[in-house]
Amino acid sequence: MIENENTWLKAIQNKTTDEFHKKFDQALESLKNELGKTYPLIINGKEIKFDQTFEVRSPSDTSIILGKFPLATKEHADQAILAAKEAFHSWSQTHYTERVKLFFQLADNFSAQKFRLAAIISMENGKNRLEAMGEIDETIDFLRFYADQLDTNQGFVKPTKSANPNEKTQSVLKPYGVWGIIPPFNFPSAIAIGMSSGALITANTVVLKPASDTPISAFQFVDAIYRKIPAGAINLVTGKGNIVGQAIIENPDVSGIAFTGSKEVGISGFRTFTRDLPKPFISEMGGKNPVIVTNSADLEKATDGVLRAAFGYGGQKCSACSRVYVEKNIANQFLERLVSKTKQLKIGLPWEKDTYLGPVINENARKKYEKAVEEAKKDGKIVFGGSVLKDGQYQRGYYVQPTIVTDLPKNHHLIKEELFLPFLCVQEFENFDDAIKQANDSEYGLTAGIFSQDKKQIDEFFSKIEAGVTYANRAQSATTGAVVQAQPFVGWKSSGISGKGAGGAYYLTQFLREQTQTICNET
Repeated sequence: MIENENTWLKAIQNKTTDEFHKKFDQALESLKNELGKTYPLIINGKEIKFDQTFEVRSPSDTSIILGKFPLATKEHADQAILAAKEAFHSWSQTHYTERVKLFFQLADNFSAQKFRLAAIISMENGKNRLEAMGEIDETIDFLRFYADQLDTNQGFVKPTKSANPNEKTQSVLKPYGVWGIIPPFNFPSAIAIGMSSGALITANTVVLKPASDTPISAFQFVDAIYRKIPAGAINLVTGKGNIVGQAIIENPDVSGIAFTGSKEVGISGFRTFTRDLPKPFISEMGGKNPVIVTNSADLEKATDGVLRAAFGYGGQKCSACSRVYVEKNIANQFLERLVSKTKQLKIGLPWEKDTYLGPVINENARKKYEKAVEEAKKDGKIVFGGSVLKDGQYQRGYYVQPTIVTDLPKNHHLIKEELFLPFLCVQEFENFDDAIKQANDSEYGLTAGIFSQDKKQIDEFFSKIEAGVTYANRAQSATTGAVVQAQPFVGWKSSGISGKGAGGAYYLTQFLREQTQTICNET
């Protein structure tokens, strides 16, 4: 068992929150010296720069150029894959205890510079400082937990019962080879590094293609580790998904893919990758996550939990609550409280101390928000929000209001499709069984929550809900905030393919294949 990082919680417990904010502000100030610099590709242990680059701008203030990255080609991707293939033998022969030691050291390294890394995330993808630190904590937890899992399982080598007295047998889990790692923008550290670590610590080699909106956090990881392992064991290739990502998925020398992103891209990638051969494709592909609020619920906890799950990081989490089913006789009370609390959320530059909600990630997200609002006005009722914020401090970023919608038809596509926005649909129910059915009436099955004081209802919820990560009466967040080691993060139905959760006991085994070894002692 590892001790989770929990930086903010420890600051509260130790009454050092002022020191936390001071360190974060100092980290922000120091980042000014890094703004606008040009980053390299990292292929075969070498840093590669060239003229064709793309700019990474802060979604909070697009006048801020965070950095410039190479616009890699298919040829660069192929070079990285070849380097990873050639490094596989050397890295796979590295004893598991050496890999464990390296990842514990890397976790300590990240912990020592956590404020700097969190500040990068806040500027890079618009998370407020507490959410950004929470992501870095999760990253550190992944590094330590996977090292601990590999160590606890002794490299996944286990004796088995011999078939007869003259034989000695064992089961050995071995790496596949080259893994392509394709993470999303919303967790540019935790998901990118978590997936990369899963592949790398199990002695596979890696080609990492970060999201183009948020490549800086991924660079921090590769830069911290690539000199300490065989050249080519990890490679960083930046650029367009339809060029670099596609090249990784289509290359026959890639043995496995770990992907997090939309269902459409994930399913397309899975079909392409496994078209000719059965190969592992680990994916998490979003959610349309429900919360059920019954008439016995503590409405203070319920509204807190829903608000944090729906509007934390602007709903741009796979686990975000995007639909709520409230028992009819308390629906008005619930809405009044929820709207009142939502009105109080401070929207602004996410790295400022008191900001709760920053921007959405880019122009496409803002346009998607505007379209959703138009449809909600036409087919339902907006009880709060619905505006793009463009004036004053908001004029150079992608800011929108958190939005609460009611009275949509129950099969409306805004209730069915993942939006990845601060956009919450609230529906009423009269019968608890019907609430469960509506909650399950989705192609997704990632997270779900309930607020009820009725133990029978809670038990029925856990028994019948079709989701991988479930919560009851969780005021800190109704559907988000799974903690490494405690709450493995796994999607059912269209939310995932493997059925094994990141940060859980079964995650690393997905990057390994079993070999049975038998030695016969007969003479």
